Amino acid sequence: MKFAGLPKADLILITDSHGDHHGPGFGFKDASQSGTEIWRRQRSSRLSPRRSPIANGETKKWQGWTIEAVPAYNLKRGPEPRKILSRQGGDYGYVLTYGGARFYFSGDTEGVPECGALKNIDVAFVCMNLPYTMPPEEAADAVKSDSPKVVIPYHYRGSESSAYFKRVAKAPRD
Repeated sequence: MKFAGLPKADLILITDSHGDHHGPGFGFKDASQSGTEIWRRQRSSRLSPRRSPIANGETKKWQGWTIEAVPAYNLKRGPEPRKILSRQGGDYGYVLTYGGARFYFSGDTEGVPECGALKNIDVAFVCMNLPYTMPPEEAADAVKSDSPKVVIPYHYRGSESSAYFKRVAKAPRD
């Protein structure tokens, strides 16, 4: 990632263990400053002083924000047949709440039941990228139950995002 020249982060939330989400070449050095906190799942006890664990299902407070780690995983897809990329309990999405507004960042997930169980989401950032997350139609179905005010598809290289918008336009509204 290219973070040089951008404002430095105060907090970095890592969604999963795959190289496109963190790693030596990811750019944390360019993105962070001396006080930047980095939250991630705890895979080992060897966390650096700036890296703090957050557990799936855990809610923490940070500078006026409420941050919930929510499940992100695959039920049926992976890079090849019968190889699931992310198992249940391993990777995260996040719900961030600030000033009464709730923002959902799906992380790399399929349309798992926990997506549909989220409530009162104002803005949802939803991945749709096969074979690692979900196709556009599944992404639309995953957010239909809560009907966020705004949905921003991302991480959709190679997917046709118009299929998402067509599916959402046909969805009944409460």
